[in-house]
This record gives sequence, C-alpha cells and structure tokens, in this order.
Amino acid sequence: MKRAIIIGASSGMGKEVSQLLLNDGWTIGIGARRTNALDELKALRPEAVTTAAIDVMAEDAPQRLEALIASNGGMDLFFLASGIGKQNPNLDKEIELRTVATNGMGFTRMVDTAFNWMATHGGKGHIAVISSIAGVKGLGMAPSYSATKAFQNTYIEALSQLAHMRHLDIKFTDIRPGFVKTDLLNDGKNYPLLMKKETVSKLIFKAIKQQRSVEIIDVRYKILVFFWRLIPRWLWVRLHIKN
Repeated sequence: MKRAIIIGASSGMGKEVSQLLLNDGWTIGIGARRTNALDELKALRPEAVTTAAIDVMAEDAPQRLEALIASNGGMDLFFLASGIGKQNPNLDKEIELRTVATNGMGFTRMVDTAFNWMATHGGKGHIAVISSIAGVKGLGMAPSYSATKAFQNTYIEALSQLAHMRHLDIKFTDIRPGFVKTDLLNDGKNYPLLMKKETVSKLIFKAIKQQRSVEIIDVRYKILVFFWRLIPRWLWVRLHIKN
C-alpha cells in the first residue's frame, strides 16, 4: 500500500494533487491550518484519509507532522505544497518577514522532519516540494518570494546530496511552476501565462510518479527560464519586470 503525507492540502495544488493520489489508490495523511477545509477530501474515501491541523509556522509543527505520519501508518511520499507569496514593490517589512518565515523556516521545519523520519524508518522515501521558477532570478516586484524560492531550490539540492552521502535511498522532486490560478494570486492583478491549477496539478502528479529531480511547469516556462538564465546580472537588474 502506498502512503503519502501532504502539507498544504486545504486548497490549490495541494488539494488537487491529494485527490489525484487518492484516485491512484494511495492512503493519505493531509495537513493544513484549517482542518474543516480538509473534510471534503476525507469524505471521498474516509477509510483512506487522515487529517491533522498543522501550521508550518508553529513550534509544534514537527511533532504534529510525526503524529500524522503515525496515524497514516507510515509515509512513502512527503509532498509540501504550503507557502505564501505576494508582490511587494513598496517593500513592506511585515510582508517580507512573513514570507521569509513561512517559505524559509516553515519549509525547513517540515522538510527536515520528513527527511529525518525517512532516514530512521527504512532509509528510503520520496520528498517532493512546490517551489517556483521565481527562484531562478531575483524579482524586484517580489524580493522575499524569489529569494525564499531560491533558498528552497538550493536546500532540496543540498538534501539530495546529503542523502547520497549518508547512503539513504531518499528521492527528491523540486517542482517549479510559473503563475498558477490559485487563491495565492487572487489579488486582481493580471499575470502572464496564467495556468489552471487542475492542469498544473496533473503535471505535478506525473512528475512525482516519475520521480523527476527538477520539473519546471509547463513548456512555456521552461523556455522562459532557459532565456532568463542567459541574461547577465548587469542587464537583469535594469529590466522592469512587473504585472
């Protein structure tokens, strides 16, 4: 029996991927701050779904995650879909610090717990996270968001190396979408190349099943990122990228 833990399953891509895993026969443990938002998923297959209130910013989040894993009967896949992001051209300090805390400390808190659990329970497993193409370059409209996504990209790469160093059979998938139509982007602004969460979630599910190391979603963003990487720093900082 395949068992997965999904954090950030109450909405957006986390919820969509959770349902795809359920349809594929997985037993899942799902966590989010709002447990009532998880009830819809549990109603689909009550015997295959365990829920838990987990706030990645809370000090007790690791203990809650471990309890959810135990209730789920174990974990073959850990999928982290929790995070925040907001355009902040006026550099509001609270927005920046909250983004760093959630996407940096919250991310680390959850991924480290999953890694350590797998290391001590058979030394194998699969960790998949949603980061972003924003980690490729520093975006002036969203400084802390792009910086924390770069942190996530590097952290997953480092953990992948660490797993090899420790002779652990832990696989990693760093999923890097572009703009996706979710509540995160429900701010009235126009975003280019906006993708539907249902389409993106199917591509995420495919990348997870194939255990791809890094997956940029979709082909348009793969082309965009390819050219982004070719732009020298002196030119990049002079570009006016905004929505």
